[in-house]
Amino acid sequence: MASSERKTIDLEQGWDFMQKGITKLKNILEGEAEPQFRSNDYMMLYTTIYNMCTQKPPHDYSQQLYDKYREAFQDYITSMVLPSLREKHDEFMLRELVKRWENHKLMVRWLSRFFYYLDRYFIARRSLPPLYEVGYSCFRDLVYQDINVKVRDSVIKLIDNEREGEQIDRSLLKNVLGIFVEIGMGNMTSYENDFETEMANDTAGYYSRKATNWIVEDSCPDYMLKAEECLKREKERVSNYLHSSSEQKLLEKVQHELLSVYASQLLEKENSGCHALLRDDKVDDLSRMYRLFCKITRGLDPVSQIFKQHVTAEGTALVKQAEDAASHKKPEKRDIVGLQEQVFVRKIIELHDKYMTYVNDCFQNHSLFHKALKEAFEVFCNKGVAGSSSAELLATFCDNILKKGGSEKLSDEAIEDTLEKVVKLLAYISDKDLFAEFYRKKLARRLLFDKSANDDHERSILTKLKQQCGGQFTSKMEGMVTDLTLARENQTSFEEYLNNNSNANPGIDLTVTVLTTGFWPSYKSFDLNLPAEMVKCVEVFKEFYQTKTKHRKLTWIYSLGTCNIIGKFDAKPMDIIVTTYQASALLLFNLSDRLSYAEIMSQLNLTDDDVVRLLHSLSCAKYKILKKEPSTKAITPTDVFEFNSKFTDKMRRIKIPLPPVDEKKKVIEDVDKDRRYAIDASIVRIMKSRKVLDHQQLVMECVEQLGRMFKPDFKAIKKRIEDLITRDYLERDKENPNIFRYLA
Repeated sequence: MASSERKTIDLEQGWDFMQKGITKLKNILEGEAEPQFRSNDYMMLYTTIYNMCTQKPPHDYSQQLYDKYREAFQDYITSMVLPSLREKHDEFMLRELVKRWENHKLMVRWLSRFFYYLDRYFIARRSLPPLYEVGYSCFRDLVYQDINVKVRDSVIKLIDNEREGEQIDRSLLKNVLGIFVEIGMGNMTSYENDFETEMANDTAGYYSRKATNWIVEDSCPDYMLKAEECLKREKERVSNYLHSSSEQKLLEKVQHELLSVYASQLLEKENSGCHALLRDDKVDDLSRMYRLFCKITRGLDPVSQIFKQHVTAEGTALVKQAEDAASHKKPEKRDIVGLQEQVFVRKIIELHDKYMTYVNDCFQNHSLFHKALKEAFEVFCNKGVAGSSSAELLATFCDNILKKGGSEKLSDEAIEDTLEKVVKLLAYISDKDLFAEFYRKKLARRLLFDKSANDDHERSILTKLKQQCGGQFTSKMEGMVTDLTLARENQTSFEEYLNNNSNANPGIDLTVTVLTTGFWPSYKSFDLNLPAEMVKCVEVFKEFYQTKTKHRKLTWIYSLGTCNIIGKFDAKPMDIIVTTYQASALLLFNLSDRLSYAEIMSQLNLTDDDVVRLLHSLSCAKYKILKKEPSTKAITPTDVFEFNSKFTDKMRRIKIPLPPVDEKKKVIEDVDKDRRYAIDASIVRIMKSRKVLDHQQLVMECVEQLGRMFKPDFKAIKKRIEDLITRDYLERDKENPNIFRYLA
């Protein structure tokens, strides 16, 4: 079978044919009347190249065609493209450039299709740049390198015009900047080096000039409005025509010129800076300040400092106000924590609410502002007012909310809410142990004298305190609340016991509250000589209690007891509610008409202080159940008393209070004692694990360990170390007296 030989095409003849196709393409690009390529035309051109590349050597013209491909572009660019660009300027030049670039890309697309066979074999084998890359680099080397500086300057000029409020053709800029990106063929170097750097510098200069005027003319809020607006516009600029990678660099330039450079001048502007905005509650402006300054390095530091100073000043002013109010009180009322102090705590809570909202809303919950608020509150929350520490004021405030008939009339929700806030304030107080002790004392009174308004609230605040300060803090208080529940059950079973045992009869109604020693504050228990009627009660209850448990010893605390007795007066009999002490004293007058101070004292077996208090309450105060000779206002050891049968009152039932004992001194003494133990325990714990430690390190670790409950005084720690040395827990190093060793 005969094979048909393919006719060899020589270079000149083949190239002539290709040249016609290329010319037709150029005419189409130049917009001349030329019919479009049909697939047949395209196939002919492709096949010609294919044939010329697959002929046997020396007729394989791959290399020559590769070179001619490049020359076709160079030719077109030098003859047509460059002249048309060089005669135009500014916006017209930019439009021409965009048009020429679009055409060039089309030309690359078509020609690389005609010459496709080169890409597949020749280029791949020789590792030469592919056709599209050759096409692009022709434009880059001949056109882009020639005019990029002119283009860049025209673009920047247009951007500045737009900043000044002119309308510009944004899509034109987007297309021009697209060329800077595309010419890099996959990397951004051309865009960054040939355009972006210069544009960023121009931006910095532009805003620097603006800021110089604004900082002088505008108030801080007005300046910030302008700055925010500028940043917003620059962001839009990026999304409209710059490359997205420019956003960060551009905004940083604007922030630097408008904010970093003028930060302190802006924040400290006389009547409109940060202080003024806080003073006048300009919430929107403060939010804007946060939004702007959080973007610059360490920009929020000065804002949070000013916030801290402001809050500290407001809180300190409240303390001073409360001090002034207290100093105008009458001297005899000065010791009682009164309404004034209640108002003070309320105001501190309101202050905290207000600025907590600022932290959350204006300052978007940023940790710097939480820290500033905490540090500010720690300053004035530990000042105390008129001799009462904040710990005591807070405990009294809670007491007022939780006891029946307290000064605060609140709904259940408001009570919960307020307690929540008090516990938050407690976080700022360094003497948490002092608060706990005052709180416990007041809780005891509420529970024992049935003064507590609502058990749920009592438990609820303990839960809150437990979360805030840990379980150790509330364990005794929780024990007290549980004790009362158990005591009620105990009373019920006592009443059942009495019903079932006819021979066990105390003769009077008796309610006993049994408490667990460790939970409650320590109360003095005296050997009060009980009246016979009461002795019987004590015996009956003892017998009942022994049926329940053999291992517990009851200690009676008569100082907390109350009695209802009936006074038979000439006018009418009356119910009198008194303490056990007062009742014991009054019952003495059933057996004697007249008794001297000394007789009463020896029959009751009480101390001078207690006798004076209870006789004063019965003979010198509001209700004069006893007549005293001489009838002076004070009790003296030579006084004589008798029952006042003429006594009368419009009420059928009266309560005779005993004057309150000042508990504050006792609480403070107790807390001091506990602190000594706590410091001892802490030092021993640290030394046990560390064995050898220097003085400073030991003190630091001790403060660290105890800081959650109180701020130990350095002198106190030093004293406890000395004490532990004398008790052989530690010893000083022989060489260096500043170093201690643990003695196991």
